[in-house]
Amino acid sequence: MVLKSVQVHSVRVNRAPVLTLWAAIVAERLGFDRDEALTLGRVVAGLDAYSKGKALGLFSPRPKTVREMRNRLERGGTLRIELLHRAVPAIQTPDGIRALSRSKPVSPESVRRYLESKFGEALPAVEKAMRTLARALPPDELARKAYKLYELFRPRVPPGLRGWGAAGSLDLDRIEELARAARRARLRVTAGDHRQRARTSRGAGVPVPG
Repeated sequence: MVLKSVQVHSVRVNRAPVLTLWAAIVAERLGFDRDEALTLGRVVAGLDAYSKGKALGLFSPRPKTVREMRNRLERGGTLRIELLHRAVPAIQTPDGIRALSRSKPVSPESVRRYLESKFGEALPAVEKAMRTLARALPPDELARKAYKLYELFRPRVPPGLRGWGAAGSLDLDRIEELARAARRARLRVTAGDHRQRARTSRGAGVPVPG
């Protein structure tokens, strides 16, 4: 189903689909294709964060390492993927990597239906805002900060066990504000690097362009 983009500033939704969509978008930024990412995002939302002692042996995805992993992993081969501080079980299938839920590969189409049912016509706008944020950071930095970013924009809902399923307001302007802040931070780092190279070049007697 193709949803038309509408002007949206906030959406009333619970946290599970928000985390699902954000994790999927992060996974795409880290090198997985859309269908692979959707399944990973769906399972992330049902997992607890792993402890530091259980981080060993996890596959840390980046665009280059995902390509290498695809070539190396045989059909039916399994691995655990590090995503938003979750250890996501996954398997290589004829259609690509699929996250596992109760030992069965998750269907990307089922995740699409789930997200459409939760966000409705607002889904394209929410997805656009999240993609803008994900692209505002380099993959390495996004991998480290993705869950913290989610905590900064997730819907505000009542605390405690009831909070996970309770609906709250997802502020898209807040997501876009975080994206702008991330871009400004990158520009400052780039400018600082350029100044440092210029100083180093002058100290070595190398002409500096410009």
